Parts: sequence; structure tokens; C-alpha cells
Amino acid sequence: MVDNRGGAAGHVGATGVARSRPDATTLLFAVSTNIVVNPHLQKGDRLDLATALQPVAQVSTYQYLLVVHPDVPAKTLAELIAYVKSRPKGELTYSSGGVGNANHLAGVLFSEAAGVQMEHVPYRGTAPALLDVVAGRVTMNFSSPPPALALVREGKLRAIAVTGEARIPALPEVPTLTEAGLPGAVITGWHGVFAPAGVPAAQMDALEVAARKAAATPRYLERLAHDGLEPAPNRPRAAFAAAVVQESAYWGRKVKEA
Repeated sequence: MVDNRGGAAGHVGATGVARSRPDATTLLFAVSTNIVVNPHLQKGDRLDLATALQPVAQVSTYQYLLVVHPDVPAKTLAELIAYVKSRPKGELTYSSGGVGNANHLAGVLFSEAAGVQMEHVPYRGTAPALLDVVAGRVTMNFSSPPPALALVREGKLRAIAVTGEARIPALPEVPTLTEAGLPGAVITGWHGVFAPAGVPAAQMDALEVAARKAAATPRYLERLAHDGLEPAPNRPRAAFAAAVVQESAYWGRKVKEA
């Protein structure tokens, strides 16, 4: 049974699983920011999701798509950065699905790398954040590929760059930030399955096998490709767990800096 539990950019659902009984019957399907970023933004919440949850398996990896309204007078990254710098401080905006959301953090890292200042406009959800770029109320958005691809193909948004290390097959003509002149600006995310800490190792092993089997099916891989996502790297559960702890520590420092 799937329980879509919204709130606090996924934090409500994530903490709900973390506090559930460790009997392997309650699992979390998470986006990376739910685990490694949001806990550092929740005041008064002492629950460390990087340790209160244990990874079952990573099931995708993805990058972000920098999109602008078609009326923005920039078709390349260099033109966009020049345009932002030419406008008064804070006049141009980028939207996100909420403070601490992946779109927000991608915008923060991009602004830092490009040396520009933009106004962050948080929304209650990814869809309204992206649709206000379509409507021209917001200048740009750093979207995960699935909700943005159709809008780009329909001409309602213009794709400027992708934030990963390589172009995505769904939009082969769109360069990476590095290719477009912003070296070192690589911003990626992932999806993973998690269980509460305390689930016995034998049950975790069985869950990992099942998750990996599901993530290797042709139907799942075709859906990833259609939505501009990519398969997860082939690494054992322990390596994924170590990477989660490392990412959480990085974002703990980054949140304080920003």
C-alpha cells in the first residue's frame, strides 16, 4: 500500500517511517533531499534521518534541468548569467517546491557557482513552482526532469542546461553546466528505498534483493529513460549507506553557510 504523505518537503513522511516499528513492513521511497538536507532545516527536530533510517537500495540517479520562460532573452547559459547580472539585485527569481526542496538547493548552488543573486520564491509543491515559470511570473526553475520535459517539448519552457556530468538522452541537444561554461557545477540527486533503523540484517538483505530486482526490470528502466532519469550505480547497500552519511554531513555544513 502506498501512502503519499506530504508536508515539510517530505519530512513528515520520512520521520513517520523513521519512527515506525522496525518490522520490515513500513518502508520509505525517498528523494535524496528528504534524507540528507531537510533534517538540517527542521528547527527543534533532533531526529537524524541519516541514522534513524537505514538504506535498502538506491533505485535511481538524476540531475536537474535549468529551465526559463521562453520570453527570457537568453538561449545559452552565458547569455542567462549576463542577463541576471544586468538586472537589479533580486529582480529575477527562481522557484522551488519549498525551502530545502531539491529545486531550492540547486538554485543556491548555481547562484554561488555563477556569482549571481536571485530571489528565491518557495511554493507548496513542485507543480505550482514550475507552472508559474510557464506563466511568466517567475524567471526560472531548476527542475528534476519528469515534470519539465513535456513542457520543454511543447515549447512552454526553454531548457538552458542540465546539472549533471553528462547530457541526458531525453534532451541530447541541451549541454551540461560544465560544457556551457560553468566548470565544477555538478548537482545531482537520487531516489532510494529506506527502512527504519533496527530491521534485522536478514530482512534487510531480502528487501535489498527485491528492490534491486524491481529496479532492473525493463518496464522500470524504460520509465526512467522516458522521464529523463538514470539507473542507480551498481553498489552494495553498505556503500550507499556510507554515501548517505557523507552527503548529510556535506549539507549540514552547506545549510549553515547559506
